[in-house]
Amino acid sequence: MSPAPPLWPVSIKGVVLVGGKLVLLRNERAEWELPGGRLERGEEPEACLAREIAEELSLQVEVGPLLDCWRYPVLPGKEVLVIAYGCAPLAAGAPRLSHEHDAVALVEPKEIASLPMPEAYKRAIALWLKALAAGLEADAAGV
Repeated sequence: MSPAPPLWPVSIKGVVLVGGKLVLLRNERAEWELPGGRLERGEEPEACLAREIAEELSLQVEVGPLLDCWRYPVLPGKEVLVIAYGCAPLAAGAPRLSHEHDAVALVEPKEIASLPMPEAYKRAIALWLKALAAGLEADAAGV
């Protein structure tokens, strides 16, 4: 008999740009992270992300494409499955900090490499920036 598969919490995260800057939140470990949160029973990932971003930042977003998925060891012996999506704000406005984090920041994409942040978040950000750039190039070419 094979061992039971692991059961991990699932965290849905979003890469959001406001005015060309990335929206990041600082957690209790003094790391920067993407907005989002835990998937609730019966909830679709996209609905979870829209809800979490509204709760954490008071922003309404359109959840776009799936960018990446990875297993993240939060603490020794505690892992989370993280799923990241690209997102677009539905209206202009600055993100507002909720009680869930220490700080909110709008960060230039070129500054991401130097921030204390898990590498997988940086990878998801790079994937969304690349997708947006490709979309802009396609729009400019009339595709």
